Amino acid sequence: MDSIKISDYMDRQPVLLKADMSLATAVEHLLSNKKAGAAVIDNSGALVGFLSQQDCMSVMLKSSYHCDMTETVKDCMQTEVLTASPDGSILQLAEQMLGAKPKIYPVVEGGKVIGTINRTNVLSAMNVYMQQCYLTPA
Repeated sequence: MDSIKISDYMDRQPVLLKADMSLATAVEHLLSNKKAGAAVIDNSGALVGFLSQQDCMSVMLKSSYHCDMTETVKDCMQTEVLTASPDGSILQLAEQMLGAKPKIYPVVEGGKVIGTINRTNVLSAMNVYMQQCYLTPA
């Protein structure tokens, strides 16, 4: 299973946000694409942060009392982001995800975000592997 790479199961068409984007626009992107979070990139495609649904909910809850949401992605995003490499092991990432770690990791290669991988992707990879274990005669 250690030979199963992140690149085999990552989302190659992730939602990517910009730091200067309004939070309202970012939320629309997350909702319309059914994503729990997205990488925030600069103009060169380099990772500068991550915005999760939880980050958005916190700000939106406060803004709902006054019906004013003026925040940008930069105001709400996490700037310390754990990433994954496309050549990384699904098994090692699964072990890392067992702790109180993010549910979604940007996949970065050459300093650029090339995808994301989440717990569903990792579970799917593990499921495929386990099914092969039962189909292969001992």
